Amino acid sequence: MATKGASDEHRRQTGVAAKGDWAEALPSSLHRYFWDYDPKRLSREGSPETIVYRLLEVGGWDAVQWLLGHLSSEELGAYLARRRGRGMAPRRLRFWGVVLDLSRAQVDEWIAEGRSHPWLQRTHR
Repeated sequence: MATKGASDEHRRQTGVAAKGDWAEALPSSLHRYFWDYDPKRLSREGSPETIVYRLLEVGGWDAVQWLLGHLSSEELGAYLARRRGRGMAPRRLRFWGVVLDLSRAQVDEWIAEGRSHPWLQRTHR
């Protein structure tokens, strides 16, 4: 198990903190969400942003349960706030806004920002 100092350092570097011990490898049941990665090489230490973003964006109920088992609602909400929902489809932002009890006005703002980006105008209508 990681020491408190190591956990604090990880949180400072990545902005993604773990609830409990998230040192184990990504479960094989979630590998299908990482079709373009070698999922056996994904870990909290090496790729927390990749794991969290991908599971938030395309994960099913199994991914939701796994995320909420390893990160608190507050941590996931802070992650989305720090990114301002960047890169996520409006439908997924709405879903996570409800699940994580985020401000509707805040989620509306993120969606409006995303729709104003030329590339996202093509991909997330």
